[in-house]
Parts: sequence; C-alpha cells; structure tokens
Amino acid sequence: MPNASEGRELEGRRIAFLAADGVEKVELERPRDTIRGAGGHTELLSITDGEIDARNHDLEPAGSFPVDRLVGDAEIDEFDALVLPGGTVNGDKLRLDEAAVAFVRDFVRSGKPVAAICHGPWALVEADVVAGRTLTSYPSLRTDLRNAGATVVDQQVCIDGNLITSRSPEDLDAFCQAITDRFAATPAHT
Repeated sequence: MPNASEGRELEGRRIAFLAADGVEKVELERPRDTIRGAGGHTELLSITDGEIDARNHDLEPAGSFPVDRLVGDAEIDEFDALVLPGGTVNGDKLRLDEAAVAFVRDFVRSGKPVAAICHGPWALVEADVVAGRTLTSYPSLRTDLRNAGATVVDQQVCIDGNLITSRSPEDLDAFCQAITDRFAATPAHT
C-alpha cells in the first residue's frame, strides 16, 4: 500500500466513484480504501439504486457494493474529484447511460481531477473528452482511445492535465499513489 494512505492528505476532500454492475472489485476497493485512509470521503454513484455486482477478472462474481445514490441525482460541485474503476461490463454499461456520460463530460470540463483505470476510460471516450489528450488504458481500449483522438502510451500511470489514467490492477499501487498526490493538490470544495 502506498505510504500516502497513512496520512490525512485528503481531509475534507469528497471523491465520487462512478460504477455499475460488472465493476472490477479491486479497482473500486483499493482506490476507495486508499482515499479513505488518507482522510477523504468517498461516495459511490451508479446508474441503478441498491447494490452493484462486482467481479474479479471480469468473470468471477466478487460480491457487491452498496450504491450511495444515482449519478443523475449528483452535482459536480459536490465533489473534488472523480474515480472511474474498470471492469469490461461496468465500462460498457456506463458508456450507454446518458446521465453517467454527461456527469463524466461535465466533470472533465470542470477541470477537477478525473482518474480512470483499466476499462474506466471508455466513459471518457463516450463523453468526447479525450481528443488531444495523452492517456493509458487496458490494451483492448487503446484503439478506441486513438480513434477518439487521444495519444496512447503504455505506462503504469499517465497524467495529462486533470486526467489520470492507468492500465490494469497490476498498476494499482502507482495509480493509488498518483490519485492521492493529485487529489491532495486540489483545493477541497466549500
């Protein structure tokens, strides 16, 4: 676990997580636990009420996460940053939901940090916010990113302005450190 999670760097910060059924468990859980460990408050937004089903390696059932509220009921100015965990089914469901896509688009355009790992960048593609940006992702998304106008790199973490992207669960240590550092550098909302 990154050392940043031992402090209180994120005290007063509110971080939204946006996910749906099929979310990769570790890609939601590890960043959320890191943020909470650094004093941040997290809220899980989704496209459905109740709980969302998690997966391990996209296929194996891995329990569920309680949803705090619908993304359509959330306002960007309530949050300091946004995290988009991966999972193939999760990413596909989010990019088909108008409220989720609008939330992602408006969040990126707000200038606040947006972090996406693995298949999370699919929502960025659908929100039409990757043209001219440099990102990384799971290998199967790279053609989609290029076709949407992004420059794609193959590295653990890529930071381009307010976008923080990462490739896969193997990069979670670097991803968690990068989001903690970046979110801590962002002023808390009032």
